[in-house]
Amino acid sequence: MPTFRYKARDKYGALFTGTIDTAGRDEAAGQLDNLGYFPVLIEEVKEGIFSPDFFERFQVVHAQDMIVFSRQLATLISAGLPFIASFDALIEQTENKRLRKVITHVRKDVEGGSSLSDALAKHPDIFSNLYINMIRAGEAGGVLDEILERLASLAEHEAETRARINAATRYPKIVIFSLVVAFIILVTFVIPRFAALYANFKVKLPLPTRILIGINYAVINYWHVGLVSIITLVFLIRWYIRTEKGRVRLDSLKLRLPVFGPIFLKTAMSRFSRVFGTLTRSGLPILQTLEIVSNTVGNVIISRTVDNIRDSVRQGRGIVQPMRVSKVFPPVVIQMVAIGEESGRMEEMLMKVSDYYDTDVDYALRNLSSSIEPILLTVIGGVILFLALAIFLPWWNLINVFKGGGG
Repeated sequence: MPTFRYKARDKYGALFTGTIDTAGRDEAAGQLDNLGYFPVLIEEVKEGIFSPDFFERFQVVHAQDMIVFSRQLATLISAGLPFIASFDALIEQTENKRLRKVITHVRKDVEGGSSLSDALAKHPDIFSNLYINMIRAGEAGGVLDEILERLASLAEHEAETRARINAATRYPKIVIFSLVVAFIILVTFVIPRFAALYANFKVKLPLPTRILIGINYAVINYWHVGLVSIITLVFLIRWYIRTEKGRVRLDSLKLRLPVFGPIFLKTAMSRFSRVFGTLTRSGLPILQTLEIVSNTVGNVIISRTVDNIRDSVRQGRGIVQPMRVSKVFPPVVIQMVAIGEESGRMEEMLMKVSDYYDTDVDYALRNLSSSIEPILLTVIGGVILFLALAIFLPWWNLINVFKGGGG
């Protein structure tokens, strides 16, 4: 769709500039007129290899952008504004250029008679399967503004969890990065000087020193081979984890990791419960709800268990039994779901499970540094011991040589 650059004045004479994605100049003028602007200049932006549109394709739409979009659209709809007018206001207010372009396309599709959910589904890189299906449920139930508010709340919850994880792992990342930098500096600048000094003496170097000198030789003479090997290895790992078998192994490993494994499991349980509860409250059929939960839970192992639960529900056997058989869901989740299923208060029980695990994850993250500390100290101590032996053992050998020569 062509992009048009415009200059327009509002009713007070103030000049505004911007861009509009539309089929032609007349459509661009019509959009400006709907916004209350008087066009001064409308010209088509010629697309080049490195045009602004080229770079906009790579602009990231952050969770905060989606939160603001959802809340603004919910407010505009609840205020009684028509879809087209709501999207015109969003196009004007959205700062993220890529999201603004997507909203423009969505507006065009809705104006052409498409439903909002179908228009959003054309942009799967921006709007997730969960987002689209909840919008579809809101359209069917006539509670679109309420659904948008819940989507914003879900996105805020996910963003807060990621922020807590990043904050908790910042210290270990800094320590490991500093250790790697120190090792590189030592191997690149310090070890060559020691190697030149030791070469003047007929002294057998200790094994740690020979290892460091070997690393230095490999880095200096074969760095290009090492770089290509690392890039190839990263590419192969990323390709493997995109395969079904690789994803299963990776997600299984995540759940078994020391320290981090329980946090991954608790985070997945919180996500499962919150999404399941939100969709249940939205009025979606249980089979469709479980399908969406399976696609959004974020772990293949748990996702397969949810698929088994869906098959069980389809056959009329209920939810709880497959959860027990899976050995994935903790007892507290199974018990709360069982109570919710028997009492008809599933949504309430699921939200309590999610709140419980949110608190548990928050506590685990606050204590993550102290949990990792013994592992970090062991690794750092081992590396420092290795470097110390590699550097100082040869000195002791040389001192013994000097003493023997002096005698």
